[in-house]
Formats: sequence, structure tokens, C-alpha cells
Amino acid sequence: MPLHESKGDSVAGPTSAPDLALCPFHDDRSHAQAGGRKTLVLTGASRGIGHATGKLFSEAGWRVISCSRQPFDSRCPWESGVNNHVQVELSDHRALPGAIAEIKKRLNGEPLHALINNAGISPKASDGGRLNSLTTSIGTWMSVFHVNLVAPILLSQGLFEELKVASGSIVNVTSIVGTRVHPFAGTAYATSKAALACLTREMAHDYAPFGIRVNAIAPGEIKTDILSPETEAKLAPIIPLHRVGTPDEVAKVIFFLCSSAASYVTGAEVPINGGQHV
Repeated sequence: MPLHESKGDSVAGPTSAPDLALCPFHDDRSHAQAGGRKTLVLTGASRGIGHATGKLFSEAGWRVISCSRQPFDSRCPWESGVNNHVQVELSDHRALPGAIAEIKKRLNGEPLHALINNAGISPKASDGGRLNSLTTSIGTWMSVFHVNLVAPILLSQGLFEELKVASGSIVNVTSIVGTRVHPFAGTAYATSKAALACLTREMAHDYAPFGIRVNAIAPGEIKTDILSPETEAKLAPIIPLHRVGTPDEVAKVIFFLCSSAASYVTGAEVPINGGQHV
């Protein structure tokens, strides 16, 4: 994320460098790179928004502890990725206590500065079509809610003490589909994201006395592997910016919410959709 020049009251000459000490983003980066390294736990890091987020935080000097159902992918460009990866099936709530214990083991008593609940699943019908409220099986409902809602609850609860020590930040990844019927996203996915937005408000209230901020981001159409050309072609013309977003654009907002620049922001759900929500 680019550094921002700070503007003080004094008059600087044309060759004067910006006062980086006053830049909140610089402060977060320099602190992480100069012995006070920050740590985040990130779910769903293998592709799309999660991969872009892990890359951005790693470049800023953060340690990335990733969680997913797959083994660590060596293509992920962050340091010590294999040693900082916890393989877990988030759709099985019984597996979460063991995963949380593994995360604590990786932390080894160190504070946790950010938890990003990014992992999410959106099942389709066998023909690739949308699963609506008439066609979604109970098994699908349960697996979607376990990954998209229950896992964030249990991870946040289980890592509470480590977050409290750091006055850390939690970011839940919701979606624009949590507020409207979408032509492609299924009912279970949309409902779980609406529930996650509500959970974010509740958590912001409950965690605030302990210095932990809880926010959400609600992406719209983002160019990832799961965005079909058909979806992009159909929806891009009705987005005010006339294009879909990129994972990097989402990652930058997540970084802001986890930085000292957002120290008075909690309980917010930030839309990232090119104006689609208007």
C-alpha cells in the first residue's frame, strides 16, 4: 500500500522528504519490520482475496499463519509458510479446537494482532446453477454455515486471549449478497453472509471492552477464480465503476482495518463493490 505524505503546518522546501513518522501506514509497516513483528491468522489464504491479503501483509512485514483444508501451497509467497500453516476442515466444528491449539502452538505465547475470517464456501447445483431456498439440502445448509459462520465464531473465541494482549483486530469477510438476492450466489451462502454481518456487530460490542476491534468487509464482484466470465459480463455494466474489483483492492481495505489508521473503527461493514450497492 503506498505511503501517504503528511501535511503539517510548517512550510517544506521542494526537496524535503515527507514526514513518515506521521503516516499511520508507515508506522504499522516499520513496527512490523523492526523487531516488533505483528502476526495475523488468515483463513482461506490459498487463492483470490485470501491470497492477495496474505501477500500484502507479508510484504508489510507481518507473520502470516494460514488455515485451510489443503496443505500449504509453495506458491504462496510468504516467509515460513509451511511452518505457519494449520490444515483444518472448517466445515467440521469438532476439528476447530484442535486447530486452535495448533495456532496457539505456532504463536508460542506471542500476541495475535489480527484474525481475518476470509474462508467461505458457495456450493452450486450439479449443473452449476444456483441453489435456492427450495433446492438446498440440509447437508449443504450445515456445511455452509459451519465454514462461513461457526468457524469465525469459534476462532474468535479460541484466540481471544492472544488478541486481547495485542489489542488486536478481527475482520470478517461478508458479501454484497448478504443484503440482496443475487443471480448466481446461493441462498445458504447469502444467508450465512447476512448472519456474519450481524455477528460482526455483536462481536464489536462484546469485544470492545477488551480493546479488540471487530469489522467486516462486504465485497461485490471481485475477479477471482470463482467469478465466471458470464457473471462478469452480466454484472459489470450495472456497476457504477463499470468493472469488477480485484483481490488487491480488497486486501488493501483489510490492511487498513487492521492498522492503527483504523484505531477508532469498530462494528463497521465496509462495502467494496465499485458502487454496486447504491
